[in-house]
Amino acid sequence: FNDKAPISAKNFESYVKDNFYNGTVFHRVIPDFMIQGGGMDVKMTEKQTRAPIQNESYNGLKNTRGTLAMARTNNPNSATSQFFINVANNDFLDKSMMNDGYAVFGKVTEGLDIVNEIKGVRTGNRGYHADVPLENVVIESAKIISE
Repeated sequence: FNDKAPISAKNFESYVKDNFYNGTVFHRVIPDFMIQGGGMDVKMTEKQTRAPIQNESYNGLKNTRGTLAMARTNNPNSATSQFFINVANNDFLDKSMMNDGYAVFGKVTEGLDIVNEIKGVRTGNRGYHADVPLENVVIESAKIISE
């Protein structure tokens, strides 16, 4: 959604063009919520990122099933490379009077069956991380395909 989330979309595309996501893992999988990736390698080591971006949760896009949103810390303007795919309608992640929200910037247009497979993997704890797939779910490569 380059038109509604230009900062987040450009940020994501920049990481794709830099091959940053190649070899990273989906490191957090919570069925009926979301799958998160884009920041850790197979050893669960966090990759060095660029500076955080501004939260665009005010863009009107909703955290519905199949949308991509920027992951962040409690600081609303802390998103870097990590993203998540909503595997359910998560309206509690949308911007509201009491919630800074999570910026939706894209959606899955093909491969929702793969997303469903990922959300079904067995998870456990790894170090101080919870909900980690017991077998690595690796992003082998990410690329931009023009329509």
